Amino acid sequence: MKILYGVQGTGNGHLSRARVMAKSLCKHGVDVDFFFSGRSPEQFFDMQCFGEYQVESGLTFATHHGRVNIAKTAWSNSVPSLINDIQSLDLSGYDLVLNDFEPVSAWAAKRQGVTSIGVSHQAALKYDVPKVGANWFNETLLNYFAPVDIALGCHWHHFGFPILPPFVEVEPVVSVNPHDILVYLPFEDPDAIVNLLAPFKEFKFYVYHSGKPLLRTPEHIKWSGFNRDEFKRRLSLCSGVIGSAGFELASEALTLGKRLLVKPLVGQFEQLSNVAALELLGAADTMLTLDAKQLQRWLKSAPPQPILYPQVGDELVKWLLSDDWHTGDKLCRQLWDEVELPMSWRKKNP
Repeated sequence: MKILYGVQGTGNGHLSRARVMAKSLCKHGVDVDFFFSGRSPEQFFDMQCFGEYQVESGLTFATHHGRVNIAKTAWSNSVPSLINDIQSLDLSGYDLVLNDFEPVSAWAAKRQGVTSIGVSHQAALKYDVPKVGANWFNETLLNYFAPVDIALGCHWHHFGFPILPPFVEVEPVVSVNPHDILVYLPFEDPDAIVNLLAPFKEFKFYVYHSGKPLLRTPEHIKWSGFNRDEFKRRLSLCSGVIGSAGFELASEALTLGKRLLVKPLVGQFEQLSNVAALELLGAADTMLTLDAKQLQRWLKSAPPQPILYPQVGDELVKWLLSDDWHTGDKLCRQLWDEVELPMSWRKKNP
């Protein structure tokens, strides 16, 4: 079987899931090529596991100070360029397109009659899971941004639907420093982050951000660009995570039993819906702005029970190789049977 794996490159969550899948596909000897869109080629990093991959522009969302910027989003995306990318992508050598909310490969597969299977967090939002901001535009986006023949969603809880558990790969927790906090707020202004964290000198904050603050950074705030290996090591050692409301980092924090404080990207349907799910499950504290009072309360909170999610990637690859692609419900039930959810989660169906 020859697979093209299309991955949305906006943010790092889709890439984290693709890295888990890349290992599982390699482990089972699957012939796969990777296709990315959503950011420029020079903005991708730590991509060795994907071999000789391809990058096109695709579609992305532009942000400003923690909000989706509609005007900038419209300006930075070119529909003629997207159509050209779709028409230029030749799928004649592939048996299957695996897709993680990536529009070019999804529409190319639809156009050329190649079977496509979507595996994404967005696919879970097609069910009646906790959601905020569900309107005609967001529903249209979910259905037509990257259309596939078969869609498998993933979420922290099944909520009574055929949804996969998260794809999680973390370093084991050997020791924890109770005063170390990992901070990943990629959509926020660097100076605003410094102002939020500066008063809490009894903690050490490890901030990962592509920008740099203009303000002087106090000694208890350690600022660096994103390095995946260092990030994963620090995630294992810290006692808590302050992050945006993206799906993958929250999944890793839940797996490791880390306190979680999330600040969603305002105007982004997926992140606002993630907040709704986390609040329903009692799995995280949230703030809609960079709120020092909320941070102060959260820093006093107790750590949660770790959640041991199964190796979803390995089982998904076995399922893909079986060619029995209409048994996704069975695969989902099988994987959730391996999960010991916290007692307070077990009846959290919408």
